[in-house]
Amino acid sequence: MKRLWSNRDQRPLQSSLTLDFLLFICILFFLVIVYYLFINLDVTHMFEKNKIADPDLKVEASAYRDNLEHGIETKRLLHSGGWIEILGQDKKVIDVVGEKKDDVTQYTDNQLLNNLENGEDQAYFYSLTTRNNENESEWLLLKIPREVIDISINSDPLVEYFNHSLSYYVFLGVGMVLLLIIVYSYWVARRIRKPLRIITLGLKQMIEGNYDTRISLYAEKEFSQIGETFNYMADVIEKTTKEKRQAEESKKRMMVDLSHDLKTPITSIQGFAQALVEGRGEDEERQKRYLTYIYNKSSQVTKLIQNMVELLKIDSPDFLLRMERHELGEFIREIVADSYGEIEQKNFILQLNVPEQEVFASFDAELLSSVVHNLISNALTYNPPGTHLRVEVIPSESEVTIEIADTGVGIPEELWSTLFDPFVRGDKARSTTGGTGLGLSIAMKNTEKMGGTLHLSRGKKEPTVFTIRIPKYNEMKDTRK
Repeated sequence: MKRLWSNRDQRPLQSSLTLDFLLFICILFFLVIVYYLFINLDVTHMFEKNKIADPDLKVEASAYRDNLEHGIETKRLLHSGGWIEILGQDKKVIDVVGEKKDDVTQYTDNQLLNNLENGEDQAYFYSLTTRNNENESEWLLLKIPREVIDISINSDPLVEYFNHSLSYYVFLGVGMVLLLIIVYSYWVARRIRKPLRIITLGLKQMIEGNYDTRISLYAEKEFSQIGETFNYMADVIEKTTKEKRQAEESKKRMMVDLSHDLKTPITSIQGFAQALVEGRGEDEERQKRYLTYIYNKSSQVTKLIQNMVELLKIDSPDFLLRMERHELGEFIREIVADSYGEIEQKNFILQLNVPEQEVFASFDAELLSSVVHNLISNALTYNPPGTHLRVEVIPSESEVTIEIADTGVGIPEELWSTLFDPFVRGDKARSTTGGTGLGLSIAMKNTEKMGGTLHLSRGKKEPTVFTIRIPKYNEMKDTRK
């Protein structure tokens, strides 16, 4: 019952239609009552002209002759307000059966003859008959008030008293019911058609490419659910379309950047190779310098291709993630040890902070090694000698944080929002040496693959702080006894 009487937007369609039908029945019942009262008043109006107090009341005086005072006919007469006068031979009233309502005590022959005509202006209906007594002849005069009797008394069925024909009332009733059905059908159809029209218009807008279209429905529960589903679908389509557009733009930008990054070293390689072919490198020193340029540029092309392959491999659905339990402290020490020679060569001051107690985490060793190596390599590539490099492991209850920070030149904040996009370099404020522009993008994807995050921030003394967060490994307690 609570669902039946709830708000329309929370009410099931079946309940709503049930309420509509019940309302229709109530209206129909009300119209039947009104129609009945109308007919009743119409017939009653005729009864006011042609009615009798008792349909079995006898209006002939002779009907009362045999049992004048105690007969059943006399009781009906008295109940209807009539009475009987007993007249002598001189037409004088000598006795009365019932309550006499006029003051006439004697009649003339002319008066009786005129009254027996029962004209419309008479106050009483008259009927006269003889009553033979033992001594003399007497008369019985019947009087009935005209408001309860008329000389045109009809004993036919009730329909005879209608002001109109029976077919008139039949057609009128049928017409009213048909009109009510049409109104009810229009009302129900309108309630269903309105939300459907809104949904149709919304779908039309979506077909035309307006994916920001949303609809608002105040209707039954089923329509409200359709509206919510439509809006959810529109959100998904709009988001997917936006991501697809961004991906296409990113893909186009990536292809342009890749073409540019490949074209520059290849052009240099071709130029130096052509110079060697044409014999412009006469002396051994120049030839060595040309060959060094060719080697460096070819290495740059190789590295760029390797990074592209790695980036595509990460996005591939066939990529196999090997998440295992590892001790993170020793793992970071090994990575720093691998890079220590380059750190010394660059004259960097290393600060390694790793907890002495074991810190276990769940990660893919190859991916995390690639991320840490990349961040350390960037710090070494883009900062001048004498830069302080800090590598720190910070455990917490649910995750482990790895911070790789430096006191170098920093990265402009306007680049932070796009720094992890492919082919974006931070060399606008650093050295113009520049890498492939894919390293940080690969690092971000690798970290996210492991369920972690990679974030760039700024410290008081360290303008560049890369923060890696990965899930901490929690051993399952053995509850078996």
